[in-house]
Formats: sequence, structure tokens, C-alpha cells
Amino acid sequence: MSSKVAFHTLGCKLNFAETSTIGRQFKERGFDVVDYNDNADVYVINTCTVTDNAEKECRQIVRRALRNNPNAFVAVTGCYAQLRPNEIAKIEGVDAVLGSSEKFNLFSFIDHFEKKNLSCIYVSPAEKLNSFSSSYSTDADSRTRAFFKIQDGCDYKCSFCTIPLARGKSRSAEPENVISEFKKLLTSGYKEIILTGVNVGDYTSYLHQNQENKHEEAHEIGLYGLLKMMLEVKGDYRIRISSIEPNLLTDEILELTASDKRMCNHFHIPLQSGSSKILKLMQRRYSTEDYRDLILKAHDRINDLGIGIDVIVGFPGETEEDFLETYNFLRDLPISYLHVFTYSERPNTKAIEMSGHVDIVERKRRNNMLRILSEKKRNEFYRKMAGKELSVLFEHDNSGGFIKGFSSNYVRIKTPYNLELINKFVTVKILEADENICTAEVLPPFNY
Repeated sequence: MSSKVAFHTLGCKLNFAETSTIGRQFKERGFDVVDYNDNADVYVINTCTVTDNAEKECRQIVRRALRNNPNAFVAVTGCYAQLRPNEIAKIEGVDAVLGSSEKFNLFSFIDHFEKKNLSCIYVSPAEKLNSFSSSYSTDADSRTRAFFKIQDGCDYKCSFCTIPLARGKSRSAEPENVISEFKKLLTSGYKEIILTGVNVGDYTSYLHQNQENKHEEAHEIGLYGLLKMMLEVKGDYRIRISSIEPNLLTDEILELTASDKRMCNHFHIPLQSGSSKILKLMQRRYSTEDYRDLILKAHDRINDLGIGIDVIVGFPGETEEDFLETYNFLRDLPISYLHVFTYSERPNTKAIEMSGHVDIVERKRRNNMLRILSEKKRNEFYRKMAGKELSVLFEHDNSGGFIKGFSSNYVRIKTPYNLELINKFVTVKILEADENICTAEVLPPFNY
């Protein structure tokens, strides 16, 4: 009888991609992967440093595993494990703690998954996090969308962020490996490839023109160059960039997106604050003027462009006036949704030492205001799609007689269920928008 393993992932799409890679290692060794709420012999928790109350959340997830099987082996890994291994090791029931690098070599450190009296810690210091491990995660039920890791780590020094400490310096996959893995995903039937990383726009690697002579001089290639290489691959697919810093979204990438329908007309561009004062305190690499100019330029160049934005409220020193400046800044931009985060103190960051503490209740009030604004923005964007024809990739689910999917510009769309639509690029006409989803009719033929 095969041993069973279950996974729980916190945080970003990059974490999910990496959990999938770890999961495949278990499968190769004969393990059956089961739901985290089921009885398993091994539970692996992939943590996130961005999550509020990370230790409390980790403790609760460990308890849930041990309720399912008190004798299960519990391994905790990921960003929070890299930063706070000793705290995690003290959580009752945790058998092993693995850092950001060690999680990809779990079986090199653990050969017998037997319950232990004391936790074992396998964590390398941040300065040694310099290797790159390829990862991708995919839909469990249908070969539709794949999250494909091409970059890891970050060289930026944002004053609120611990990611560089948890993941090390920026590093990227070799372009030849990216293209090889990309082709495999397409051959397996995936139609949308979502490029993920800690700082995807910072992708930088070197390309050898002659693969047989690695000693010849190679030339540097950035994200734009990698995208051009990927688009040379023939096939029925589209590429989506998960998130990109505003200072790294170049005119070349904008033009490529505008000119090639295989590039999704959708960007997720972190802002963090609409106040120039707060941006400086955050040590971001642009001004509000720079950001506004980029959004307007992108909106002008790319038809029906969907734009998502990350924003943080309650940062130290953020006054009511600063917050209202952010609110009004976002209100006036042609964007389609927001991801709103409430600032929370992180050890070993500059921000934790800053004055101007914002009360927790006030942080939550500001968060709620921006979430309401996000709903308005999304509904407004969806209503503008009424009457338009969009290309949609439909997924496998049958929800109340409807099949759902996303358009290239990241509009959620439904139409009456039809098995023939699954995992195909389908042209639809938007009929109406309601509760964060658009109803559409399919236009023949069923192709891109």
C-alpha cells in the first residue's frame, strides 16, 4: 500500500508552482497525493512571509494535519521557514523545517518519514541562496493554465519586504531551459502559460548562439528577449505575465503585447502607494508621476487592456491625507481591479523602525475603502466590455449549467455549458456584466 502525502500552500502563485514541483518528487517515489483534510502519512506546508500572523497560521495548519493523523510526519518549508526556522521548530508536531533552497532537495535531507521528538532544521543562510530550481503548477482537473517559474529572488530593497532575505538575490532560468519546458507544457495540452517569479520583470540570463560551444561569448537576454523567443514557438497558446514592476514594464514589452494576440492584454503592476511621500519611505523605484504615465501609455497602446494593481494601506507615516491621495490617484486611473494589503510589521525590515504607527482599526478601515473601490473599478471595466468580442479560454468546470473561463484581458466570463468548449480559445460576445462575471454568447467557429 502506497504512502500518502498532502500539501498546504500559503501565499503567491510562485509558491504554488514550487509546491507542485515538490509534489512531483513525492509521486516519483511512489507516494499518493491526497487532500490536506484527508489522512496522510506526510504533510508538507509551504509557507509565506507576506501572510499576516504567519506563526499563528502555521501553528493552526500543523494542528489540522495532526488531527487527521497524530502520527504523521510534518515538514514546514518556504519563505517563513527560511526566515524563522527556530520559531517553527518549536511548534508542537513539526518534524522538519526546510529553507528556500532545501525544499527542492527534501529527499536528500529526509530518508525516513518517522515522527521525531525534536524538529530537524535544514536552512541555508540567505547569502547562499543562489541556485535556480525550475517549477510549474497546473490545473488538477484539466490541462488549461500552467504557472511557470522563470525567475526567483529579488535585488530590490523595499523597506517593508522580507522576500530578499527569504529567497536571496535575483536569478533566472537559462533561456534554453525555459523554451524546453515551455514546449513540454504546450505538448501536454496547456493553452495559457503564466510566467511567475519574485520579480519577473527582472529576468536576466545569457543566451549561447552555439549550444555545442559553451565557451563562446554569450549575450545577455532580458524578459523582452525571452518573450520573443517563446513566441517563435508555433502553437495554439497565450502567455500571461503574472506581475511586473512598473519600472521594468518597457516600451518593447508594451509594443509586443499590442502586436501579438498570443500575449495577454493584461498586466498586474504593483503600485503600493499613490503618495509620493510614502513611495519614498517604501524605497520604491518610481514616482506617482512615473506610474501614472506608464498606466496611461499602456492603456492608450493596447486595446481593452486589463490592469491590476497591488496597494498597501497603513504603512508607517501614512496620514489620512496620504491615504486619500492614494485613493484619489487610484480612482482616476483606468484600471480594472486592486489587490489590497494591510501593512503588517515584519522583523528585519527598515519599516518596522519607522515612526508614524497607524492604528490597526484605521488600517482595516482604509483597506475596506480600497476594496470597495476595487469592486467599483472591476464592475466598471466589465460593463465596458458589453457588446465586445473577446477571446476566452474555457475551463473544465460545470457550475450550475455554465462553463467559465478568462479572457485575454482577465475578465471572468460564463456561457451555457458545452463540452466542446473546454480548453479551447473561443470568441464570444459579451452580453452583460453581473457580480464580477460577464455573461457571453459563443460566436462560431470555436477557435482563436
